[in-house]
Amino acid sequence: MKKLKRSARLVEMTQYLLSRPHTLIPLTTFAERYGAAKSSISEDLAIIKEVFEDEGMGDLQTLAGAAGGVKFMPKMSYERSLSFIQNLCELLEQPDRILPGGYLYMSDLLGQPATTNEIGKIMATAFAGRDIDVVMTVETKGIPLAYAVGSQLNLPVVLVRRDHQVTEGSAVSINYVSGSHKSLHTMSLSRRALPEKSRVLIVDDFMKAGGTVQGMIDLLKEFNAEVAGVGVLVESGEVDSEERLLHDYVSLATLTAVDPKTKQISVAPGNYFNRSE
Repeated sequence: MKKLKRSARLVEMTQYLLSRPHTLIPLTTFAERYGAAKSSISEDLAIIKEVFEDEGMGDLQTLAGAAGGVKFMPKMSYERSLSFIQNLCELLEQPDRILPGGYLYMSDLLGQPATTNEIGKIMATAFAGRDIDVVMTVETKGIPLAYAVGSQLNLPVVLVRRDHQVTEGSAVSINYVSGSHKSLHTMSLSRRALPEKSRVLIVDDFMKAGGTVQGMIDLLKEFNAEVAGVGVLVESGEVDSEERLLHDYVSLATLTAVDPKTKQISVAPGNYFNRSE
């Protein structure tokens, strides 16, 4: 039990909530932790809730009753999200990012925790309120992104492998066709990694025609699992609608044009920002 001044208690309570998103915390937990009355704790939480909402950091939900408590739901405001993605688009337009096949080099950005954490908050906001059990991605570049989203939603992360690893145990493997190059690839998922009938949020760093994501969707059928949503950081805007294998997804940025000769790249905010706030 800690005896803290109210100002110090507010700081620690805020940190406690931020580090435990989507977790129901009984008021008795705070009351016992700080040796304070529940009425005082309720007043503190009202202050924290107001700050969270005014600063666009998220919602602090209160559940009444004996089994009730408070739950912090991380969210990022539309304005803050758009500002962050616009800055990210400028970074992605750097000429030296062009890779063969119309792809962009993004590993340096996805290797920065501050950047991936912000992306994770936006993704968590985009899929807030959905019934999700796990976050899934395919190795390797989507891994930091998936963990950032999983951290904000307080959900486990499941990794789909390009090649089956012996250390994964028994696995389900499928072949899928790349939507852009029409080439055949393989992906696998350990049987122990995903409980049957799970609701899965698929996250990926880049989507061209959607072949890899569609492969993950097909793989989920082998586990009787359900797709709760699909979120991609960057989608290619140069793919015809008829060629795209996937249409129900959220993108944070769109690669609208790439010219390898002139090294010109155009990146704009994705379809997430076409929706109402």
